[in-house]
Amino acid sequence: MTNTDLRAAVRGRVLLPGDDAFEQAAKPWNLSVPQPVAAVVEAADAADVAAVARYAARTGLTVTAQPGGHGASGDTDGVILLRTGRLGGVEVRREERVARVGAGVKWGEVLAEAGPLGLTGLAGSSPVVSVTGYTLGGGLSWFGRRYGFAADSVRSFDVVGADGEPATVTASSDPDLFWALRGGGGDFALVTAIEFDLHPAPALYGGRMIWPGHRTREVFEAFREITAEAPDELSVWFNRFQFPQAPPMVAVDAAFLGAEGDGRALLARLDRIGDVIADKRGPLPVANLGGITDEPTDPAPGRSRAELLTGLDDTAAKALLDTPLEPVLAVQVRHVGGALAAARPGAGPSGPMTEPYLLYLIGLALSPELSAAVGARQQRFADDLGALVSGRKPFTMLGPGERAAAAFAERDLARLRELKRARDPRGVLRANFPVLA
Repeated sequence: MTNTDLRAAVRGRVLLPGDDAFEQAAKPWNLSVPQPVAAVVEAADAADVAAVARYAARTGLTVTAQPGGHGASGDTDGVILLRTGRLGGVEVRREERVARVGAGVKWGEVLAEAGPLGLTGLAGSSPVVSVTGYTLGGGLSWFGRRYGFAADSVRSFDVVGADGEPATVTASSDPDLFWALRGGGGDFALVTAIEFDLHPAPALYGGRMIWPGHRTREVFEAFREITAEAPDELSVWFNRFQFPQAPPMVAVDAAFLGAEGDGRALLARLDRIGDVIADKRGPLPVANLGGITDEPTDPAPGRSRAELLTGLDDTAAKALLDTPLEPVLAVQVRHVGGALAAARPGAGPSGPMTEPYLLYLIGLALSPELSAAVGARQQRFADDLGALVSGRKPFTMLGPGERAAAAFAERDLARLRELKRARDPRGVLRANFPVLA
């Protein structure tokens, strides 16, 4: 087989090294992650996905799928990068509270369709992340405390196996593969479409409050008080910010599945903190969920790290509030728990995630030197937190250099690895964070 054969096998665009658009097409969303690949295939449809899998199986090559490039690890040397961003289509069945989406659909598209119907999917903070990649990693949502991991709401997957054969996978048709796909990553099949439950959202309240940096300790104490008694319908995140050429700031992000009056009452502790720079809380259309944090939507070079925390005692307060931020841009602490911590029959390999808080650290990686400095400061935070860092990683938030083994219980990891060997013995498929690594 030759690369000419690859071009002949699919209807979509095939780009090879030396082609004018190849380097741009091969880049991940995080531009600091090198992504060397042998070819880029932009699939036109599910038939193209099957054709690429068959081609790789015949030629001894490996395929990794990325709808848009989020969550890239850089472990792609010599592989075929399969872009599934053109596999679109959002179908919402209101009476059933079900959505069906193609592998390239982004969360913002789903929320725009579901929100006006009083429904929501279990989306995260960014509207430009693909439903498929996010869900295969488990998916930590604003509403995870109420409904669990996004993956646990999946009803079925349309997939292409390592042999190039298409199938629809459900809990009854293929229990092992269905379990693995609901949070175990993309190591087991190429997903072309997902069908999942939507959840009631007749009212939604939320937004961001911002204060100057000298209010950081007061805001943190309020965050601890609120999260100690928060109902599962409320998610609250604490943020320290240090942007270039800007003074330190502190913020709280909140999303509440309920009426404005109830949401305001639950967050009333924040209203007693003075010097508010901005208060953007209010009734929130589901389609505007991404506006709470207003994260960048264009690719950029960055370095992030996530850790699960067993608590927020005074040791945590000292580590999170007293450690200088620079060159890290943001320290975020998310309140998780609730349904995410519950043992749920039939759930995927992501949970239960019993740690009540998640730490997320992000900085720019404009140069190797800056990236190293950001990494060193992130390590300082982790070291200062000590035993409060559980050691487990949320799979959906793994970063380059980290391993899938850190995300799963030993029994679940062993089951994932056994399934990988059984379903893909020749290693035709490779996830961003492969379970066999």
